[in-house]
Amino acid sequence: MSANRKLGCLSIFLAVAFCASVFINLILAASVLRRFGAGPRFEEPAPSFREIIVQRGARGSGDKIAVIMMRGLISTSLPGGVGDTMVDDMRLALEQARDDDRVRAVVLEIDSPGGEVTASDMIYNWVVKTRAKKPVIVYMDSLAASGGYYVACGGKYLMANETTITGSIGVIIQTLNYEQLFNKIGLASVVFKSGKFKDMLSGTRPITPEEREYVQSFVMKTYDKFLGIVARERNLPADGLRNSVADGRILSGRDALDNKLIDAVGQIEDAFAKAKELGHAPGATVVKYGPPFSLGRFFRAFGSTDNSKIELALPKQLMPQLETGRAYFLPSFYAP
Repeated sequence: MSANRKLGCLSIFLAVAFCASVFINLILAASVLRRFGAGPRFEEPAPSFREIIVQRGARGSGDKIAVIMMRGLISTSLPGGVGDTMVDDMRLALEQARDDDRVRAVVLEIDSPGGEVTASDMIYNWVVKTRAKKPVIVYMDSLAASGGYYVACGGKYLMANETTITGSIGVIIQTLNYEQLFNKIGLASVVFKSGKFKDMLSGTRPITPEEREYVQSFVMKTYDKFLGIVARERNLPADGLRNSVADGRILSGRDALDNKLIDAVGQIEDAFAKAKELGHAPGATVVKYGPPFSLGRFFRAFGSTDNSKIELALPKQLMPQLETGRAYFLPSFYAP
C-alpha cells in the first residue's frame, strides 16, 4: 500500500514536471520563431487596465468609480505599465474609464511635481474629453504643482489635502554654462551652424542679449497659455492671477482653496464620496486601475535580440530632473 502511494506521488510529480517542460519549450520555440519572422504571430489584445477594488459598493449595484493615478514626473521619456510611456498610460486609462458605461465618475489622483510642457498639455486635454462625458474629480496628494496643477485644471471638481503642495504656475527652461571650465582644462567647442540661433542654449559660450530675449519670449508665450487655462477653468481674472499667485510660488492646499485654485480640501475618501455624488451613483464600487499581466510583453522578453547588455541606472532622485533645452512646468527647486 505504501509503495503504491509513493509510486502515485512520483507519477503526479513527473506529470507536472513534464507539463511545465512542454510549456516552457513552447514559449522558447515561439520566441525563436518570432525572432526569425516565421511561425504564427501572437496578436496582443488592446491594452486595458485591471480593476482593483478599493471600496465595495452596495450589493446588486453595477456602478463603478474609476480611480486613475498620475504619479511622478510627467514625461514622454518615462516607460509606461501598459502603453509605451507614462503619457500613453494616462490616455489609455482615461479612454477606458470614458468608454465603460458602468463607470459613473472618475477620480484622478495626482502626486506629481509637473514635467514636460507638451506632455502636460496632452494629458490635460484627455482629462477634458473625459470630463465632457462623465464627472472627473481631481484629488491632489502630497504634490500637484506646476504641470501637475495644469493637468488638474481639466477636472470638474478639484480637491486637495490641506498640506498638499500645489500652485507653481509657471514655465522654466534651463541650461548650464561651462565655458570657464573648458578654458581651464584647454578644451574648445567648434560649431558649424546654419543660423545664428541654432546653438543658442550651448553651454560653451555666454548667451547673447538677442538670444536671451528670444528664449524669454518663448517662455512667456507658454506661460500665457498656462495662465489662460487656469483663468478659464477656475473662472478667475488672468490679470489678477498674474499679479498674485501665478508668479511661480507654491501653495498649500489650504492656501489654494483661499485663492480659489481648488474647490475643497479633504481626504481621498472625500473625493470618492464627491465622485459618487456627481456621478449619481451612491452605491458604486470604487476601483483603482492597475497594469495587467501581458503575455505579449512576456514573449518579447524572450525575443530580445541583445541579451548581453546590462544597464545600470541611478534612481531618479539622484539625477537632474531637467534636461537642457526642454520647456517644463516644474517648480524651480527641481532644476539641478
